[in-house]
Amino acid sequence: MHKFYFLLGCFCAWATIASAQQTITGTVTDGGDGTPLPNVTIVVPQTDQQTQTDANGRYQLTVLSGAKRISFSLLGYATLEEVIGDRNLINVSLEAETTGLDEVVVVGYGTQRKIETTGSIASVKAAELTQMPVTNVAQGLQARVAGVQINQNSGAPGGNISVRIRGTNSINGSSEPLYVVDGIQISNSGGINDVSPLSTINPNDIESVEVLKDASAAAIYGARAANGVVLITTKRGKSGATRVDFESYVGVQNVSKTLDVLNAAEFAQLENEVYKTTVYENPASLGEGINWQDIIFREASIQNHQLTVNGGNEKTQLALSLNYFDQDGIIVNSGFERYSYRLNVDHRINDRIKLGSSILGSYSINQGINAGSDNLGNAAVVTGSVLGAAIGAPPTLEPYREGGGVYPFAEQHGGRYREVINPLNFTEILQQRAIKRTLANVYGEFEVMPGLVYRASFNVDIDDRLYDSYSPLSIIAQQDIGENSGSGSKDNRDFLNLLHESLITYSTRLAENHSLKLTGLFATQSEAYKRNFLSATGFPNDATTNEALQLALNSQVSSDRTSQRLDSYMARINYGYRDKFFLDITGRIDGLTKFGANKKYGFFPAVSAAYRLIEEPFFQGIRQLSDLKLRASYGTTGNAAGLSPYQSLAMVAASGGYNFNHSWDTGIAPTGIANPNLRWEKSTQTNVGLDVSLFNNRWSIVADYYHKRTDDLLYVKSLPFSSGYSTITGNYASLENKGFEVATNAVILDSDLQWTVTANVTANRNKVIDLDGGTTDERFITNYTILKVGEPLGLFKTYVFDGINQTGETIIPGYDGRLGGHKVRDINGDDAIDADDQIITGNPNPQFIFGFSTNLNYKNVDLSIFLSGSYGNDIYNISRLSFENPLGQRNQLKGVVNRWTPENPSEQYVSPFVAGRLPITNYAMEDGSYLRVRNINLGYTFNSLGKLNRIRVYVSANNLFTFTKYTGFDPEVNTYAGSNTQIGIDNLVYPQAKSILGGIQVSF
Repeated sequence: MHKFYFLLGCFCAWATIASAQQTITGTVTDGGDGTPLPNVTIVVPQTDQQTQTDANGRYQLTVLSGAKRISFSLLGYATLEEVIGDRNLINVSLEAETTGLDEVVVVGYGTQRKIETTGSIASVKAAELTQMPVTNVAQGLQARVAGVQINQNSGAPGGNISVRIRGTNSINGSSEPLYVVDGIQISNSGGINDVSPLSTINPNDIESVEVLKDASAAAIYGARAANGVVLITTKRGKSGATRVDFESYVGVQNVSKTLDVLNAAEFAQLENEVYKTTVYENPASLGEGINWQDIIFREASIQNHQLTVNGGNEKTQLALSLNYFDQDGIIVNSGFERYSYRLNVDHRINDRIKLGSSILGSYSINQGINAGSDNLGNAAVVTGSVLGAAIGAPPTLEPYREGGGVYPFAEQHGGRYREVINPLNFTEILQQRAIKRTLANVYGEFEVMPGLVYRASFNVDIDDRLYDSYSPLSIIAQQDIGENSGSGSKDNRDFLNLLHESLITYSTRLAENHSLKLTGLFATQSEAYKRNFLSATGFPNDATTNEALQLALNSQVSSDRTSQRLDSYMARINYGYRDKFFLDITGRIDGLTKFGANKKYGFFPAVSAAYRLIEEPFFQGIRQLSDLKLRASYGTTGNAAGLSPYQSLAMVAASGGYNFNHSWDTGIAPTGIANPNLRWEKSTQTNVGLDVSLFNNRWSIVADYYHKRTDDLLYVKSLPFSSGYSTITGNYASLENKGFEVATNAVILDSDLQWTVTANVTANRNKVIDLDGGTTDERFITNYTILKVGEPLGLFKTYVFDGINQTGETIIPGYDGRLGGHKVRDINGDDAIDADDQIITGNPNPQFIFGFSTNLNYKNVDLSIFLSGSYGNDIYNISRLSFENPLGQRNQLKGVVNRWTPENPSEQYVSPFVAGRLPITNYAMEDGSYLRVRNINLGYTFNSLGKLNRIRVYVSANNLFTFTKYTGFDPEVNTYAGSNTQIGIDNLVYPQAKSILGGIQVSF
């Protein structure tokens, strides 16, 4: 009887389970030719229920009742999902993905299939750009493209960033590439404390970025392309059901590293030794005191919120986005806030006419702070920047008054430290930049006849800026306030850039195997700049700050404006034979008003070819080989970015003051000599590249060698005093860049566990060929950097540090040597220290730079890791010449605890000496190599949750670890921002933050 009940129970359980299951069968075929597809993975999302198709493309899968969807996936095909419902037979066709060889890339004034490209072009997709929180597109590109070196010179929110494509290409001009956003041409510039112009564009609106690196790819932009071109395509509407996406993240940021300095007890003891008197009665009793870095640094928030709407029908497509980004700085009272929108509309009137528009608008507010100084060794290093003040501020003083407010140092300790500034002064000074920017494009396309298309576009870039500054009376000691105390200003700068382009394109096939595409362009571009500046000093109080400059005792007004126009003509031929041979020929003529009367026009030609060896029968027999293409190019591009309007003309300007009849008048004096032959900087580049794809496109390698020579570089040449002028700007200098770059991408696993890896490495070598026609072989740019023919840009030339002068040693004359002070090596052995003892002691140019990323996906879990680094570059940490020099009244770095005394004969740290200075040696030269864990991102995706198509939640850690021997705040630094000749110099620049954030992405 018990067996009967047991069998009955088993039967009932089986019946229940069977009734809760559903068997699905079907066939999977190729959407192109209808052939069956074997090894297709069929899976019910978020479950372990899966199977694969057999050799005939057939499958059978039993699923639990209630399963809503079934997914079909195969490498090389787009994944497809089907609703199950009550269906037992589901036949599907998979479409081949348009990736790899058939992927379409933007090439400027058109698109090409990837296999058709003959130049050196790199593509970066939106998901890679915004993998970590970035303020601008250049930050997203960093370490992702071979041949492109990107340095975040300042870690300030929205701060300065420099981009170099295949090296530095100018001396006095700009080496920044041209950026083209939906056809609108913009540029990047600014000093170490300025906002990057790229930060006004929301990176979340970008669909893809193409970097044109060689002359053939960039020559279509002619006179603006010598430094490379970055093509930015924003997201456009797609036909189909309206899709709504929302993305949001919030996080916290902290300084990655602080510098060890003397505490109050150590500082007090040092003061007593420096002045050889009792400045502090009992130094040991003062303890730790104030760590000023803890006062100025803070935990700062970062947040980003974006709403996107995308949809349309066959005739009209629309894409709309709204974004808010807010990043507080890790230094008190600094930050960047941006409101932005984007609207892209495309409408097809009929089969022959298409219209469209793009508009990107933003309003950005930057709260700036002086965090970089180019002063070396003197008192200004602690009065010119907040970081210098924080390192040098005595830890024995107080930051705030008892009743609140900044406590000036001149009111403390009997005024002894009035020459040192309370670091909080910098945080109280208003330095606000409000930027309204609009990028707009309207276009129309008309198909004149089959294959012949005319396109007209009208573009505008409106950039209006208001710079507000105010230095309050409240940060000045009461006894120091005078009638001229307190200063403020308002600085209005308006930029207007108008561009019209008329483009005609003809595409046809000749017979069956020949393709031909002809492109012609006429473009005219005008740029206008206007500035009105008002400044004032001597305010009665801080009540109105700089909003009532008329209340001040003294005021000054200035204004200026400039304009220029560029006219261009371009022709391009693209020829292809059987997807085997490709040939591109380009020629562009540019005429620019700001060049000399004899040299206003320039011609920029380029030619490139590609040979797909894979089409040869021999290579087709190699099963592991998916594609093999050889590329070569040669061409010329120009650069005009470093030249101001009217510089080719004889110029005059307001000069000083003159006393006429007891009246103080301003005069006008000549300031520049005319140069009618002033012309473009011109780069000629040769490129040879190889594209290899292996194992059914699972592993791809792109390798390029390039050689680029830039002639007619703008250079300031000295003139004899008899000319009446000191210098003239002309085309005298020459540079060379050559290098090798490799990028690789591999799909290691492609099943439930998907694993991809990408990496790139670049080695560039630059060399000065000529400076001024052979007259000058070497020139100092600063006290420690030079330009030298035959050597790289920005080399450090200094004396050689040789330890400390010890008791009993002979001190060689010539450099103010002293007992317990730095010893300078006598290089030439003549028993004197002079200029002949200076040698090249450092090179700021890296031997190579690299990037590495890996992505892991297991079902709904995704993990990505992104690394970047630089190797072989030197950094001149000149702040050490100030803060390892115990001269009195300023704090020092911790190592000075081990300073020289007769009882402690240190070989590194000098003895205390009032107002002492260290000689400029390689003492402060450091290895700037680093490896940075730039981003770790972990996410989980929920699919098909009711009316929600997809929800992804994630956490992201950014700049989490930096492995380096460098002792400063950050090895990715340059006090001189985007300078071409002053590179790798650190005098306490705003450091980059590390951050942890959490986010959510929702698709409706």
